[in-house]
Amino acid sequence: MRASLEVADIFRASGPSYRTAHAGHLSLDQLKIMSAIETCRTAVMGGHVEACTDCGHWRVAYNSCRNRHCPRCQGAAARTWLAAREADLLPVGYFHVVFTLPAEVADVAFQNKAALYGLLFQTASETMTTIAADPKHLGARIGITAVLHTWGSAMTHHPHIHTIVPGGGLPPDGSRWIASRPAFLLPVRVLGKLFRRLFLARLVALYDAGRLAFYGSIAHLGDRRAFLRHLAPVRKKRWVVYAKPPFAGPEAVLAYLSRYTHRVAISNSRLIRFDETGVTFRWKDYRRAGTDRQQVMTLSAHEFIRRFLLHVLPKGFHRIRHYGLLAGATRKGHLERARQLLGVALPAAPDAPVEPDDTRPPCPCCGGRMLVIETFERWRQPRAPPDGAATTGTIAP
Repeated sequence: MRASLEVADIFRASGPSYRTAHAGHLSLDQLKIMSAIETCRTAVMGGHVEACTDCGHWRVAYNSCRNRHCPRCQGAAARTWLAAREADLLPVGYFHVVFTLPAEVADVAFQNKAALYGLLFQTASETMTTIAADPKHLGARIGITAVLHTWGSAMTHHPHIHTIVPGGGLPPDGSRWIASRPAFLLPVRVLGKLFRRLFLARLVALYDAGRLAFYGSIAHLGDRRAFLRHLAPVRKKRWVVYAKPPFAGPEAVLAYLSRYTHRVAISNSRLIRFDETGVTFRWKDYRRAGTDRQQVMTLSAHEFIRRFLLHVLPKGFHRIRHYGLLAGATRKGHLERARQLLGVALPAAPDAPVEPDDTRPPCPCCGGRMLVIETFERWRQPRAPPDGAATTGTIAP
């Protein structure tokens, strides 16, 4: 069911004036995303007419934009992704570890998204696999699913990586399953120090290779001495690596992933009001505790759109990645070996292709099944309903 207020409503009402006010300062990707959100599930996208097989009730359904930044389109994408991941789950405890960039580095990352977001993935995963492989800690090769988020609750730029890790792994010879302690995976202080060292060393290497650009308020960092001075404080600062309590079973992992993997900067459910004063929405202030953490914020429509567009990812950039035991073509073999060692039966291959679930909502009148009876292209409206259905939405018998 459609939310009472959506991000698309704000973009449709204020997007044209925002584009005019910022003409020449918006990237092509940002303009495309604005257009996709504004036209999602409207006649511009085309669609189809559905009719109930029981009572004949009909309705018009417009196509979605399927843009990964659109709040309305991520539910179906998450369900499809989760169905594929469910077969990868092992009957062990799972841990959730978050790697966050300090503000000084986040400023550089914003102007070099592809390079530094990729570096964030690389160093976070390497930090986890290196410490886990150390015999002083776990002494095993682990599997990692990593998800990039670039926002804080108030839609400010706050790049961080969420990693989901099974509680254990395989030794180099694959002879046994090495389980972690029930409530402890790896020491976060050790992780933080290695994460900081790896990231800063490779950040300087990117700079020396001429792969970083600096504009506006940080244009002075184009001078190497200024760049190194900028990084000096963060070399001594503790980098935040946060380990959350372990999940209560694989089902909880799936529930978490369904909320996090395809999340965008703000969901429609957090919107409260949109009027002449601006956009009002709920957010969490993590500096506060208890009930004071839940806050309400109002931004002008243009500032709301600006913050939303801060989180547009580079074209083709993958925000969900897998490492270690879960990486690429080796994942299937590693998971089969892990299940053998854990004494778990391998999932049976289906005898025949499974028919996809019917995701169309049932008939609102009788709960019957809705079938597509007509499709129409973009910018075109469907034909008028049959005689007798124009006012009731029901096909005459």
